[in-house]
Amino acid sequence: MNTVKTGMLLAGLMALFGVVGYFLGGGTGMMIALGFGLATNLFAYWNSDRLALAAHHAVEVDERTAPELVTMVRDLSQRAGLPMPRVYLIDNPQPNAFATGRNPENAAVAATTGLLHMLSRDEIAGVMAHELAHIKNRDTLIMTVSATIAGAIATLAQFGFLFGGRDERPNPIVMLGTALLAPIAAMIIQMAISRSREYDADRMGAAISGQPLALASALARIAGGVAQIPNPDAERRPATASLFIINPLSGQGVDNLFSTHPATENRIAALHALAQEMGSTPQGGFFQQSSSGPWGSPGGSVSGSTGTRRGPWG
Repeated sequence: MNTVKTGMLLAGLMALFGVVGYFLGGGTGMMIALGFGLATNLFAYWNSDRLALAAHHAVEVDERTAPELVTMVRDLSQRAGLPMPRVYLIDNPQPNAFATGRNPENAAVAATTGLLHMLSRDEIAGVMAHELAHIKNRDTLIMTVSATIAGAIATLAQFGFLFGGRDERPNPIVMLGTALLAPIAAMIIQMAISRSREYDADRMGAAISGQPLALASALARIAGGVAQIPNPDAERRPATASLFIINPLSGQGVDNLFSTHPATENRIAALHALAQEMGSTPQGGFFQQSSSGPWGSPGGSVSGSTGTRRGPWG
């Protein structure tokens, strides 16, 4: 189904490129825009994951540079029946994470340093399991491609705003198109990415980690951190907001148009209901048999905890 959605998305975006090009430069402009759109689609399919990671200055890590995180992702991947994805760190104090890649064999997960510093290890495992669920559900292709192409449309309209006038006066049609660009790009993302994917990833991630309450606690901590700590890279590229587990934008001005996430309170409530289905004690918790690590002793309660156990990077 996601393959069909991706094909429909790419076709629709090609049409939008053509419309924008026509208003900017008539028939010639439409042909140029369609060529640009085709090149962008092909480039986005193969390189959208690299662009998303580069946009947030993500740095790849391994067992030598981040052994605890990489080991955690490897163990979770085995539980999920997935190939080991590449693991990245983003030097950003806002707690957050995302997954990207065109398929499970070419996937990556990225976590901010703020996430590792503010959350317990059970909570981090829940977040990483959520991102692996996106990979397993093949959400990452449509998420990353739509974000990349929406950014390309923004670039095209900005170019037209600067050079669209046929004389010294700005073309009013170009100015109007530019003013409508952000809502159009936002609607494309919202149509392409159903909010239900977050609920699905929460449920599957809880099953992978075995601790729905830990993921619920993580969502609450992340939402609180996002409300207090800005993410300048995300603010500069709001089209990438849909990638993150919690919307990283401040919600000022046009940012609200890029809100593709359901209410965090509803997600937490769904996870608490899932925990009741599983029983009062989570079954098969990820760290129940783990040795003590940098996030504290295993088996500690994370739901409703008030203390913050710091991660291995601070």
